[in-house]
Amino acid sequence: MMYLAAIWILLQSGPVIKLQGFAQGTSWHVQYEDGGQRNFRAQADSIFLEIDRALSTYRADSEISSFNQFDDWRFQSGHFFNVLQRARQVYKATDGAFDPTVMPLVEAYREGKRHGADWTRKADSLLQYVGFRYIVFDREAVHKTKPGVRLDLDGIAQGYTVDVLAEYLETKGVQHYMVEVGGEARCKGSWQIGVEDPQQPGKDLFKLQLRDAAASTAGNYQNSYSSGGRTFGHIIHPRKGYTLPDSLLSVTIIAREAVVADGFDTPCFVLGFEGSKRLLQKEPGLEAILLYKDHNGRTAVYFTEGAKALVVR
Repeated sequence: MMYLAAIWILLQSGPVIKLQGFAQGTSWHVQYEDGGQRNFRAQADSIFLEIDRALSTYRADSEISSFNQFDDWRFQSGHFFNVLQRARQVYKATDGAFDPTVMPLVEAYREGKRHGADWTRKADSLLQYVGFRYIVFDREAVHKTKPGVRLDLDGIAQGYTVDVLAEYLETKGVQHYMVEVGGEARCKGSWQIGVEDPQQPGKDLFKLQLRDAAASTAGNYQNSYSSGGRTFGHIIHPRKGYTLPDSLLSVTIIAREAVVADGFDTPCFVLGFEGSKRLLQKEPGLEAILLYKDHNGRTAVYFTEGAKALVVR
């Protein structure tokens, strides 16, 4: 994930409230300027709980877990439908490189990592259960057309959570804020974030100045393991069943909404460095920074034009 070092750089007309905690298996931070010094910690906790009840695959009683167990589900909250709709948009835009039915492969990867074994021998038999085309839904309910298909929306849910928190703050009249969950972030006003060198963790290559924008970073270098002379990354190709070797190290996507930034960063690793550049050329609403390994093994940087203008000089 992105090394996030958000710094308040606006003239402050009131005190800054700082909240933090642990949810969705990761840390979260919220900072906002509020003259009334209102503390929205209880409301933030409530939002996390509400979204977990809809989308957490770690809760047996969540909506998504119930759907995965059966073939049909009538939505109990708007969150499940909202995220499915966003997931379908990214699925189509990436030609299936983002596919939230990849859950059987993800589970096999996690089991392989626990035992330090090559898990990809299971991929061929599991691929029959991967395909977002098997998921049909409307505003009322979701249905799977093939038994055994399951959903995992973790690749987009944290960005969605960031947007829900941000939009809550805006309903309360907050004009300057930064919301971050697990490295997915959205801000209003001007903020700075640091982009980490994947080959030197903890060291910033540069900083970006964002204004009224969201940013998300994915990397395949922090959650991998080796077995039998092969390295296995946690970002899995939904059509091949494993990660293909590529020079791409880290992807930072900048968009208006965190759910969009979060949704597009992971499929870049499926598409690879050159495929990611082609994707970015046809998605005008995205700016991006691709960190990759050059022929000398050093970290090199590719910027879209809009992203280049955000670098703090």
